[in-house]
Amino acid sequence: MNNPYKSLFLLDQKLIHLNHGSFGACPRPIFDSLISWQKKLELNPVKHLAFDIFKYLENSRYELSKYINCNKEDIVFFPNPSTALNTVIKSLELKPEDEILTTNHEYGALDKTWNFICKKTGAKYIKQNIKLPLKSKKDFINTFINGINKKTKVIFISHITSPTGLIFPVKEICEIAKENNIFCIIDGAHVPGHINLDIKELDPDIYTGACHKWMCAPKGTSFLYAKKEIQDFIDPLVISWGYDNDKPIDLLSDISSYSKYLNYHQWQGTNDPSSYLTIPDVIKFLDENNWYKVSEKCKKINIEAREMVNKHLNQDPISSEEFIGQMSSIKIKCKDTFELQKIFYENYKMIIPVIEWENSTLLRFSIQAYNSMEDIEKLIFALKKIKYI
Repeated sequence: MNNPYKSLFLLDQKLIHLNHGSFGACPRPIFDSLISWQKKLELNPVKHLAFDIFKYLENSRYELSKYINCNKEDIVFFPNPSTALNTVIKSLELKPEDEILTTNHEYGALDKTWNFICKKTGAKYIKQNIKLPLKSKKDFINTFINGINKKTKVIFISHITSPTGLIFPVKEICEIAKENNIFCIIDGAHVPGHINLDIKELDPDIYTGACHKWMCAPKGTSFLYAKKEIQDFIDPLVISWGYDNDKPIDLLSDISSYSKYLNYHQWQGTNDPSSYLTIPDVIKFLDENNWYKVSEKCKKINIEAREMVNKHLNQDPISSEEFIGQMSSIKIKCKDTFELQKIFYENYKMIIPVIEWENSTLLRFSIQAYNSMEDIEKLIFALKKIKYI
């Protein structure tokens, strides 16, 4: 069956793309917006990058703030969630024996960030073991809160996990953090455009999300949300012109628009901000193509696909359906994850991640608008042929 969305994307049509979750994919109209902004900035770099850029960024922040329901002054753009979270984590005043409570499902690069900080400060990074299969929110919450004690200063948790592709109940975790006066950081890299995101309803201290994944924005488009009352403690990752200023770095603004938060993080040296400026066009694209319905259809395909692949591999699902969006991870037996990915690519023209996690191996597939059940049937065909598993 012809897929009407497939031609919208710039992906190589000769390949089967089952890894949208890693880097996303950009539709043609959004990519055209990126090129248009790059051309506009290049026509008069001094005018646009020294004067106009802050109004452009404000407009993008405004459109994004409506999409995720928060104030535009409380979000700032970053190239990726890792950079955004490094900015926050390196600003924390952690003491020896302070504890950061997390799960064993977090993104590996952020595990490394926390381990780096803990070595410097003497704090402890505590991974609460969320066992699989995950059957209910109650099970998750009861297991997680067992890790809270008087030493817990920070809760750090993914909204949607990277290795296991599970949607965690972060609203309840944010409420528990507030009740216990614990600083709460949510890694929502996979969330925008994937599931509904309402920042005001969640009310975290910190939230970061990638727009270049499921929102389909150009690569290097992410945001950091920080609650108003804690913004001033977040140091800039790079000291630049916005640091230690008592007026807006935007030369055309008056003092009433001053924001230390934006001054510190919005300008950290010359960079190409074009991807951030596409956000209004990104949201327009999603609206015009009724992306909510597209996403819901993808989730239904993903649930069916998960059942089919698990059945073929004689595996039980790692969770109940309530924790699943557009990604599924399946346990497999594998000798060498890199070699298996190479076999998928070279022999079957298929891009799919194979992940080492918790002394086991996971095959993770993503379902985006350009995917169909035919892709899953080809995956199962490959699994039948590969002797490596």
